[in-house]
Amino acid sequence: MKRLWWVRHAPTHAKTMVGWTDLPADLSNSAQIKRVSDALPETAPIITSPLSRAVETGKAIANARHTLQPDPDLREIHFGKWENRTFDDVNAESEDALRAFWDTPGDTRPPGGESWNALRTRVDSAADRLLRRPETDIIIVAHFGAILCQVQRALGQDTPTVFAQKIDNLSVTCLEYQGTWCAKHINKLF
Repeated sequence: MKRLWWVRHAPTHAKTMVGWTDLPADLSNSAQIKRVSDALPETAPIITSPLSRAVETGKAIANARHTLQPDPDLREIHFGKWENRTFDDVNAESEDALRAFWDTPGDTRPPGGESWNALRTRVDSAADRLLRRPETDIIIVAHFGAILCQVQRALGQDTPTVFAQKIDNLSVTCLEYQGTWCAKHINKLF
């Protein structure tokens, strides 16, 4: 059995569509960061997205754990021309495109960006590579979309259903794989 421990990075406090935009994490809640670190397997290596908010969170929870090289396939969804813009701003410019992106997810993509299906394919590949590693437990510090698409994979839910799932900053989602996927816990806060 393999366990992938997905940790959503610490908050950025951005009120925009943040995908590949590289914003720093707010690591000021040291008590919560310690609780998250303490709840994770002590000997599991940590891998992160290369975006600084994930890398910084990974370092904050690492303690003595071995850190692997960041994997670009663990990045958040790419919002293209919508990157770092407010929903209201994008909606005023392209209401139909924004509505289609959220209401009919799958192959719909923002201009110059990435679809949900493309994100899922990318993150599935990263998770599959991690499953081939020798460790039983691996900690992955990533993003809302990356974690959510793996919840979708584990639960076999359609995209609109999984979009209703909450993934809080500094939450832990543990997905187990032993021939099939199951969710040990989703969006657990410590």
